[in-house]
Amino acid sequence: MFIVSLHYVGELERIDALLEEHRTFLQRYYDAGNFIVSGRKEPRTGGIIIARAKSRDILEKIIAEDPFNREKVAEYQITEFVPTKFASSFAVFCDGIND
Repeated sequence: MFIVSLHYVGELERIDALLEEHRTFLQRYYDAGNFIVSGRKEPRTGGIIIARAKSRDILEKIIAEDPFNREKVAEYQITEFVPTKFASSFAVFCDGIND
């Protein structure tokens, strides 16, 4: 699993102009089962995505499609972690992740 931390480097007006396209990107990968939860940071300096992918390379290819990345209005920090303890209701997201 991965924590993707976005940090805005572009003007908020530019971020807002790309927001609908960014949300479409997010939904594509929610539907594919890669994204688990996402949201903006408070204060509004970026966002967080909790993701699952078979490898970091695959996740990096996914992130490359983000309009925020394409337009260079955000920088990304990806942290990989191996879930070893989680709430039972979260187990569905961890199944098969280390296969």
